[in-house]
Amino acid sequence: MTKPTLAVVGATGAVGTVMLSLLEERADVWGDIRLIASARSAGQVRSVRGRDIVVQEIAPEVFDGVDIAMFDVPDEVSAHWAPIAVERGAIVVDNSGAFRMDDDIPLVVPEVNAAAAHDRPRGIIANPNCTTLSMIVVLGALHQRWGLESLVVSSYQAASGAGQIGIDTLRRQLAQVARVPVGDKHGDVRAVVSTPDSPFPAPLALNVIPWAGSLKDAGFTSEEDKVRNESRKIMGLSNLKVAATCVRVPVVTTHSLTVHAVFSEQVDADEARALLAAAPGVSVMDDPAAKVFPTPIDVVGQDDTFVGRIRRSRDDEKALDFFVCGDNLRKGAALNTAQIAELLAEQFTSK
Repeated sequence: MTKPTLAVVGATGAVGTVMLSLLEERADVWGDIRLIASARSAGQVRSVRGRDIVVQEIAPEVFDGVDIAMFDVPDEVSAHWAPIAVERGAIVVDNSGAFRMDDDIPLVVPEVNAAAAHDRPRGIIANPNCTTLSMIVVLGALHQRWGLESLVVSSYQAASGAGQIGIDTLRRQLAQVARVPVGDKHGDVRAVVSTPDSPFPAPLALNVIPWAGSLKDAGFTSEEDKVRNESRKIMGLSNLKVAATCVRVPVVTTHSLTVHAVFSEQVDADEARALLAAAPGVSVMDDPAAKVFPTPIDVVGQDDTFVGRIRRSRDDEKALDFFVCGDNLRKGAALNTAQIAELLAEQFTSK
């Protein structure tokens, strides 16, 4: 039985590097593996499953013979190259925002809507935004039991959500504020933190910033719109009411969210814990008496979405409140992409 050929596009980036580590950790379902990146990274060598593979510069011919291509590149790069990869015979799993809300492109989370991956008229499957992915597996399991009607969400998004420049900026700023006692006087943090080329609109060290993404209609940001629109599409709930506020916090990797979810039926917190404990891709950390709950530093590097502080609303018997954490570079990006690709690989190996 011949295993499918995989291409990893953007193999040298932050998420691409995690993709390569996942190829080492997960089941070996791939035959030939090709690593593709920009001209700047072409010629570099990466080790994958004990083999040294030379990174190739992206070009139409590198997709010849590729069965499945995992993309992690900027939106404009995906918009240009994903259709070319499809023309050359590949199925594309794309981690950018270029295709997520296109009606004829499925937006897939395997634990929630795996069947959608099989209906791909353009040969492209989209991977959701990392913030949406940090909560959607939990919501999918709860929705199956009680029927989700509305969400109020606040995110606490890590610096790595802005890419490697976000990580580098946070670490540089943390080093700057560590040298002097600041944070207790107006303007003192801004006075010592330099922000050249920062992806953030304010210092992130010793701070939180109620902004992630770009400005959209009615004062919302692109990240907030993604949480609303992608949740609706993944869950198949076109009228789902979603109020989202996205906040950047001084965490390197792992997004967190507080969620107030309202359902069509009366909910029970103990049943929710048991249901989530049995759900694929979810780990429950919820013992309030012992102060046990998920935090980013405990979840980073983990595949599961971790959930805690599960409680029924005091004012609405149909509402649950909870806190979730998910590694935004793993399940929030690379892992979900890999899981979709593995679903597709099953189709090739079953032929």
